[in-house]
Amino acid sequence: MNPDITESSGNVFRDLGFHTAAESLRVRARLMAPLERSLREQGITQAEAADGLDTTQARISALMNGKIQAFSIDALINMLDRVGLEVDVNVRPKNA
Repeated sequence: MNPDITESSGNVFRDLGFHTAAESLRVRARLMAPLERSLREQGITQAEAADGLDTTQARISALMNGKIQAFSIDALINMLDRVGLEVDVNVRPKNA
């Protein structure tokens, strides 16, 4: 049995059929990863993280479990700022 292999577009969300929201999902995923990593490296509980980020433990749980749809880009940028991380924005033409 030979599985069909399809080349990626470079955006897993678009490849999975989330065409309209693909770019937003990709950006949110890229913001969530360093935020989650920072919280894990601090070795604090979800409750402590929630207090420091002025949110709920349930939201921190969603973050740590990769629930991308639970967070806006703005919310993630604000949380990144609170943990001392800076966000750079790059805008460029799409690849042809």
